[in-house]
Amino acid sequence: MSKLWSGRFTEETAKSVQDFTESISFDKRLWDEDIRGSIAHAMMLSEQGIIAKEEADEIITNLGAIGVELTWDEFKFDNAVEDIHMHIEAELINFCPETGKKLHTARSRNDQVALDIRLYLRDATDDVIKLIKIFQKTLIGISQANINTIMPGYTHMQRAQPVTLAHHLLAYVEMFERDKERYKDAYKRIDTLPLGACALAGTTLNINRESVAKQLKFKRISDNSIDAVSDRDFVIEFISNSSILMMHMSRMAEELVLWSTKEFSFIEISDAYTTGSSIMPQKKNPDVAELIRGKTGRVYGALVSILTTMKALPLAYNRDMQEDKEPLFDVIKTVKNVLIVINEMFKHIKFNKERMRKTAAEGFSLATDLAEYLVTKKMPFREAHEVTGNIVKYCVDKSMDLHELTIEEFKTFSDLIDNDIYSRLTVEASVKGRKSYGGTGEVEEQLIRIREKVDKNWTEE
Repeated sequence: MSKLWSGRFTEETAKSVQDFTESISFDKRLWDEDIRGSIAHAMMLSEQGIIAKEEADEIITNLGAIGVELTWDEFKFDNAVEDIHMHIEAELINFCPETGKKLHTARSRNDQVALDIRLYLRDATDDVIKLIKIFQKTLIGISQANINTIMPGYTHMQRAQPVTLAHHLLAYVEMFERDKERYKDAYKRIDTLPLGACALAGTTLNINRESVAKQLKFKRISDNSIDAVSDRDFVIEFISNSSILMMHMSRMAEELVLWSTKEFSFIEISDAYTTGSSIMPQKKNPDVAELIRGKTGRVYGALVSILTTMKALPLAYNRDMQEDKEPLFDVIKTVKNVLIVINEMFKHIKFNKERMRKTAAEGFSLATDLAEYLVTKKMPFREAHEVTGNIVKYCVDKSMDLHELTIEEFKTFSDLIDNDIYSRLTVEASVKGRKSYGGTGEVEEQLIRIREKVDKNWTEE
């Protein structure tokens, strides 16, 4: 097949070059965006009198027919035709030879592909935000059911202070809320129409970019034609935001792996979301969580890939930029799959509440409560910290816990300690007492606040 750009060439493209430069194997997924963009472009050309209305109608009708072929997998792809844009145009010319040749008037593949990616990424961003919201609601539901489930909070992977499971899970809900905010903010920069920039310099023809923007529901139009075709910041930003989201997912997955071990025994993941060993019959492995953790590196790799591709490109378009699509498509697929499977898995996790509470009470996790008790008795905090440290050291030597000390033993460290100390030395009292804004003791209020944020329709913000 003769190339649509072959006019100045005297030799056929080498087969090895065709195979090396083709992108149809991965950019064919942009067919719907390409057709939508072409329809809007044809309508604008007609409105401006650049082509006749009858010609535009013929083009639009045949683009619809091509869309049906693609929908039903009846379209034949050929590496020699390079990409989805050329495939659709070549098929259009096959359907209406004379009229079809007019569609590419006042546009280039440079602004065409930029348009298609932006259209595709708008929808992908919307999908990811919706999936994050679904997962947040799952976590909120689990949190609501575990307002009184006490577990140990950790710093440095050492038991620190008692918290509630609800409080712990809501920390992730907050992380995911920030992820949503990043995607929402980036959406504004995706939502810019590049079509009309042509190859890089615009066109001498009397086009109407505002008309195309209105048809395709773009809120902004690119202000500089060179930037319009050479910009991939919006791709980088989406992958960057996805990397942060996956970092949060990986942290959560790591905790699920730890919590499911015999050493922790905080959770049991349903058999449906675990796998076994090929040699050890007793094994029940948290492979889903491990793969989420592993796929984070895959998304990070995509970010490094696109940054490296773009880092030394002169203006405007360069063929290197074809390398933006595979990592982008892979990131979109990965992030969506992770959000879907982790949401399902969380609905099938059993929490060992008794084990969590028992562990929360161990390791002198109430030491800060004792120090703060002394502060309420007017002892300076730094002095209270030292006194409490001495009491802990005494307990370690005696193999005792704080609540096991007699009042006489307590008083050897400070006369300020009285019998009311015992009501403070329970995990329940510790959790309920931490009523400071955002603390584990006001988790019900946190639930009200986060529900309001999550339930808000982001498209109306």
